[in-house]
Formats: sequence, structure tokens, C-alpha cells
Amino acid sequence: MLDALEAFTVVVVGLMVGVEFSVAFVINRILDALPEDSGQLGRSHGGRMLGAVMPVWYIASLALVAVWAVAGWHHPGAGLVVTAGGLLVLSVVMSVLLLVPINDRGRTWTPENRPADWKEQMNRWERYHYVRVAVIVAAFALLAAALA
Repeated sequence: MLDALEAFTVVVVGLMVGVEFSVAFVINRILDALPEDSGQLGRSHGGRMLGAVMPVWYIASLALVAVWAVAGWHHPGAGLVVTAGGLLVLSVVMSVLLLVPINDRGRTWTPENRPADWKEQMNRWERYHYVRVAVIVAAFALLAAALA
């Protein structure tokens, strides 16, 4: 049963990492290349869509890692799992304190109501997001190593 939990957790966290990596290095580059207001409209829509899904995914990932850490406490790799859990906690804290406030504003913007500094706010969100991606990639790598 623990083997199934470990594999399921790695898949769930890995898919989350893939989505966030794609947002950082693919989707945002595509949106930035769109003409006129299309990129900003795309970011607003993405903020609404992913803003609804990702909190559940982050919390579910953290819960799965916590269950793995408890269930596998006396198994090899438990320290890696606990460290990965700590990194996922850090990613949730970063999200709540740094990224969500910007996302909450940005998802309501249209070309007519966006603030003058909207690009600077999006650039700040992207910088925070890069750090968060690095944190969750590290957590994923630790989980994968714990399987070995």
C-alpha cells in the first residue's frame, strides 16, 4: 500500500510541477508574444482558471506528502520526504503571501480597467513564480530520490 501511495504522490506532484514549469517557461512567453491586449486578456483568463485549480492541487500534494512521511517514517528516504514536505509548505506560503495577491488583482483586469503598472506587477509575479517553480522542482526531485 505504501508503494502505491509513493507512486501516486510522485505523479501528482510531478504533474503539478509540469503545469507550473509550463506556465513559467512556455505559456507566459506565448502570452507575451501576442498582439495588443491579447496577452493581458490571456493572463487574466489563466489567472481565473488556474487560480481555481492550483490551490487544491498544492494542498492535495502537500497532504499526500504528509501521509507518505507518516506512513513511511521508518522506511529509507523518510528524511527526503519530510524535506520535500517542508519545501511544499514553503511553496504554499509563498503562494499565499506573494503570488495570490497579484493574481487576485490581475484576473479581474481588462484593457479598460487595468492599472498603469500592470506590466510591472506581472513581472513581479513572474519573478516570484520562478522561485516557486524552483522550490517545487526541488521537492519533486527529493520525492523521486526517496523512491530510489
